[in-house]
Amino acid sequence: MPRIEVGTYVDQFITWLLRTVPGLFDAISVVMTALVDVIVLALARPSFVVWVVLLTLAALLVRGFGFALFTAVAFLLVAAMDLWEETMETLAVVLVAAVIATAIGVPLGIWAARRQGVSVVLRPILDFMQTTPVFVYLIPAVFFFGVGVVPGVVATTIFAIPPAVRLTELGIRGVDPEVVEAAHAFGAHPRQILREVQLPMARPSIMAGVNQVIMLALSMVVVAGLAGAGGLGSVVVTAVTQLDVAGGFEGGLAVVILAIYLDRLTAAMAQRPGRGLWARLRRRRAPATAVPPEDGEAPVGTPDADAPVPAGAGDPTVR
Repeated sequence: MPRIEVGTYVDQFITWLLRTVPGLFDAISVVMTALVDVIVLALARPSFVVWVVLLTLAALLVRGFGFALFTAVAFLLVAAMDLWEETMETLAVVLVAAVIATAIGVPLGIWAARRQGVSVVLRPILDFMQTTPVFVYLIPAVFFFGVGVVPGVVATTIFAIPPAVRLTELGIRGVDPEVVEAAHAFGAHPRQILREVQLPMARPSIMAGVNQVIMLALSMVVVAGLAGAGGLGSVVVTAVTQLDVAGGFEGGLAVVILAIYLDRLTAAMAQRPGRGLWARLRRRRAPATAVPPEDGEAPVGTPDADAPVPAGAGDPTVR
């Protein structure tokens, strides 16, 4: 059977792109580098104590005391291992990649949920993106952008897009059709239905997609370190090349701590009602009549159906 040179065609296409639009990749590289540098500067310039306090406060407000205690102890351990700067570099790469992947994936998921043809076209593309080995993403990224942080961000972004698309589409398609029909019956515009009905009801699924985007971005950290992305990925890669067990374990532990924090934080944002201090304060301030009834209970302020009715309560002649 004759061999089909698929890889040669791909290589020729990449070479053609480099010759045709070299300025585009230079511009992307400049923007990506500037974004990462600004976030790293904002994260690394203050003392680690300031950020430990802020991260602990965010954990307390969003999830509760137990998670706040874990956050304080875990990030103090990262600082004690002298990996704070590398952790902040990794966090900057993850934030940039996750924001870009979400900004691309969520609109595509909305489009796929509203157009069946778009969903049919996107499904095999997403399957291909999710099943392609992660190292393969680095090859064209290094060709386009050279060695450094930019190919790591680009490869991480591409690898993290599919869950945002899939879970956004799943969340919007899972909205009760009767609710959508009721909104149509009241004369709501399709954009209003999307903004005020479908997106709020699909929020848990969309936030689960954002959570998976962040987790996939973190899983690419070590692989991106091979392309010179820096951060904890470079720590682990250096430890592997030098057979440094202690350094590799410390770098891996810092990645795990960062992953657990971001996972629990984004998962808590998708919960209704929230379990953190902020959600408890809001529930305490809410009036009693605003509390939704539990299943099987009558709403607050309505008479009990089983309560005895006073004599003459429904008789108009009784004054």
